[in-house]
Amino acid sequence: MRMLKAGLTVVAGALAVVSFAAPSRAQGFGGKPASPPAKAECKFSDGKTIHVDYSSPRMRGRKIFGGLVPYGEEWRAGANEATTFDADVNLNVGGTSVPAGNYTLFTLPNPDSWKLIISKQTGEWGIPYPGAEYDFARIPMQVSKLPSSVEDFTIHFDQSGGACTMNLDWETTRASIKITEKK
Repeated sequence: MRMLKAGLTVVAGALAVVSFAAPSRAQGFGGKPASPPAKAECKFSDGKTIHVDYSSPRMRGRKIFGGLVPYGEEWRAGANEATTFDADVNLNVGGTSVPAGNYTLFTLPNPDSWKLIISKQTGEWGIPYPGAEYDFARIPMQVSKLPSSVEDFTIHFDQSGGACTMNLDWETTRASIKITEKK
C-alpha cells in the first residue's frame, strides 16, 4: 500500500511539472505561436499616443469573415487575450468622445458594415464577449475591400495631419476608423 501511494505521488508530481511547463498558447507550425502578439501605435504631434496590443491570427486557408468570424456577432478583434486600447489623451473616435484611459476593443462585423466596440471591461480573455453593459461606445467603421488577401490579421495606423486612422485588415476586408485628439 505504501509503495502504491509513493507511486501515485510521483505520477501526480510528474503530471504537475509537465502541465506547468506546457505552453499556454496554441502553437502553430514549427513551434511558433499560431497567433503571435502584435502591437500598433499612433503618436500625435504633441507626443500623446494611442497604443493597441493584440494577437495576430493567421488565415491558414480558412474562410474568415462569415466563417471563422461569424457576421452579426461580437468579435475580439484578434486572438487569445482581448485586444487592448490605451490612450493617454482624450480622443474623438469616429465622432464619439472617448476619454483618456484603458479599454478593450471588440468589433461587430457584417458584410457591408462594422462597428467598433469600445469596452470599459479590461483584463479579460478575448472570449466570451463580456456583454453590452460594459460597452463605452459602439461606433460605425468604414469597410472596404483590399486589393489582395491578407494572411495575418493586422491592426495598424495611417497618420495624416492630426489624425490617426486605425485599420483592421484580414482576408480581403479592411475596417477603419478615424481618431483625433479631442481639444
